[in-house]
Amino acid sequence: MIDPVEAIKKHTSAAIPMPTVIPGNTPVYQEASATGERALWVVFVIMLLSSLAFYIMAFRVPVQKRLFHILTAFITTFATLSYYAMAIGDGVGSNKILIKHTQKHFPDTYDTVYREVYWARYVDWSVTTPLLLLDLCFLAGLNGASILVAIVADIIMILTGLFAAFQVDEAPKWGWYAMACIAYIVVVYQVALNGRQTAKAKDQKTAAFYAAIGGFTLILWTVYPIIWGIADGSRNISVDGEIIAYAVLDILAKPVFGFWLLLTHDNFSSTASIEGFWANGLGKEGTLRVGDDDEGA
Repeated sequence: MIDPVEAIKKHTSAAIPMPTVIPGNTPVYQEASATGERALWVVFVIMLLSSLAFYIMAFRVPVQKRLFHILTAFITTFATLSYYAMAIGDGVGSNKILIKHTQKHFPDTYDTVYREVYWARYVDWSVTTPLLLLDLCFLAGLNGASILVAIVADIIMILTGLFAAFQVDEAPKWGWYAMACIAYIVVVYQVALNGRQTAKAKDQKTAAFYAAIGGFTLILWTVYPIIWGIADGSRNISVDGEIIAYAVLDILAKPVFGFWLLLTHDNFSSTASIEGFWANGLGKEGTLRVGDDDEGA
């Protein structure tokens, strides 16, 4: 016969097994593979060759008509430097993200995600997108006030995107993202509305070309925040997918845009010619003289 007291003692003295593995403690590293790295090198070569082509095209026209050539060549030049930095691993950082999992009957667990953030891309955009806007604004003939507003809004858009990419907490991240989208709306207003109205005051060929290349640019620029939202934002695509998506957009928005702009604009009979300081430098009047004694001193 079993003694109930002894049975209880044996049951309570038995060791309670403890879990040997705590879920959620294994970090996840989201990094580029060889595929992403090869894509960066390919775009670097494309940007480099495009830059050389744009500089050659610039030297084939008089200096008075090189404004668009110089701006466009600078765009791909900075992109070349950016992609070289990313390809060799100098333009990349890591963002540590903690993902909380709430359990009903157990303590909360956390997943730690380390995702690569290519900050060199934001440095690139902070320089190249204002230059690209200058191309469009000068083509349309926008006034200085509108150009300044567009460029400042563009820089705000890029910087807030950078802040969002390195933000750890989800709520502030999407707050920065919302600010970037608002700034982009300001850019769209200046380019699509003010720019188009100003371009219509020019000849019909220029107005039609501005509508085409401006619309092309804004469509591409609208895809960028979508890619950001599913890449750095929600991490729904891999780093390789992010690299390839941005690579395609950058090729279309920079080299393709540049060749389209220069080859078409050079054929216009009304191509702007800039004289003065741009073409001739400082003349005798207004130059600064150092070390000369004033007359009558």
